[in-house]
Amino acid sequence: MFDDRSPIYRQIADQIKDDVFRGRLAAGEQVMSTNQYAAYYRINPATAAKAFQQLVEEGVIYKRRGVGMFVDDGAPQRLREQRRERFFAEVLEPMAAEARELGIPVADLVARIRQLVPGEDR
Repeated sequence: MFDDRSPIYRQIADQIKDDVFRGRLAAGEQVMSTNQYAAYYRINPATAAKAFQQLVEEGVIYKRRGVGMFVDDGAPQRLREQRRERFFAEVLEPMAAEARELGIPVADLVARIRQLVPGEDR
């Protein structure tokens, strides 16, 4: 599961966020404890705790004292909005700049996108 590109705690947090975004962890659902994560992935419990703390600070999960950690009700929508903004900033804006440099008309871009995503006219 882990690679050498980023700290393990960040990879854990990103995986949990991805699970929430994709619906593998639903709003209100309990997540594994830091000790369970540490045992399952054979990592230091402090590393798992750091990931969970980051998720609490970001509003993805919350702690119910004596019970455990749960997915925040608003987390799926917030994560979707964050990913949409990141998509526009990291994908669409550079693509539009490149298209402008290549002299590709906006109408051609829209037509190509419609070919790639048929049935989407929102």
